[in-house]
Amino acid sequence: MRDVTLLEIFQHHIAQKYLNRSGLAHAIAVSYHAFHLAKEQNVDVDLAAKAGLLHDIGHFTWYRNGKWDYDLYKKNDIHPIKGAERAHKLLIRLGENPIAAKTISLAILFHTDSFLPSNDIVRTPLQQIVKWADEKDEEEGGKHHYRKIDFERAKKSLSRLDEMIDEERKKLPS
Repeated sequence: MRDVTLLEIFQHHIAQKYLNRSGLAHAIAVSYHAFHLAKEQNVDVDLAAKAGLLHDIGHFTWYRNGKWDYDLYKKNDIHPIKGAERAHKLLIRLGENPIAAKTISLAILFHTDSFLPSNDIVRTPLQQIVKWADEKDEEEGGKHHYRKIDFERAKKSLSRLDEMIDEERKKLPS
């Protein structure tokens, strides 16, 4: 039994605000990629899917003259830092195990190198999976953040992924 499901996360008003800002379709796609990569790598699929879903909730909207400025974003963004903090707070509020919440938050923190002064960090397997999952869904110029999915389809997709996670967890030794 999991403490918090993806659907519970998705339905929280804080998650709604930030998932819609950073691209809900992208977040769901990364969650699915993270699940499959975690399954292949024998890493906790629940933690991977949650980190995948929440990986971009720290995004700020970088606009100049009313238009998205990708260069301004690339130069100034620290969304992994803010996202890790937001995810941790949200997960704790929802009743997630504190150790799991911290692990997920750290995976979010290290899902990209965009804010780091160098690219020499050593990631845990979960952190690497979330990075790979994000990279699998990226489109040039940040276009992956603008794909759309309607609310009901998003709910169904996350419910299905919750079922897949539950099925995988049943296979684990007790």
